Amino acid sequence: MKKLIAQIAKFGVVGVIAFIIDIGILNLLVRYLHMGNVPAGTISFLVSLAVNYLLSMSMVFKHRDDMARWMEIVIFVISAAIGLLINDVILWMGTASLPADAIDTMHGKYVLYTNIAKLVATVIVAVWNFIIRKWLLDAPSPDKTVNTRSFAHRLGQWSIHHNPFPAKTAGK
Repeated sequence: MKKLIAQIAKFGVVGVIAFIIDIGILNLLVRYLHMGNVPAGTISFLVSLAVNYLLSMSMVFKHRDDMARWMEIVIFVISAAIGLLINDVILWMGTASLPADAIDTMHGKYVLYTNIAKLVATVIVAVWNFIIRKWLLDAPSPDKTVNTRSFAHRLGQWSIHHNPFPAKTAGK
């Protein structure tokens, strides 16, 4: 249990760093460049996602030896795409009740509603990300045996034996 709490704390620190990047870029684009919140939120999410991936996979989650790196990246990208969809829907819903020209006529209110929606989206997407990454990407503790019947292990084994990027052999 202590390991899980420590892992959640590390995930939180990484999340805060990614959130600061995300909300900073979002506000720069919405407040100063008058970009719509959904396109701005998509851009800020993708930038913070790159930072989140690098920090999460080096500080929070341990690579599974029974999974190929390419599968790890595929799982991360698919879960991130779902997270981005959740993020964008919540951002859209956060300002959907405002008039169509709100970005220009009600700019302060638009920015405020965007930031409130972003906070809600961040919490929901963080929970989504932790659950998926813990389930599929995190290696079991060294003191525990690998559950060979688990979906993550079977997917990992499949990925090792079905490499879409086979190494080239000499002479071919």
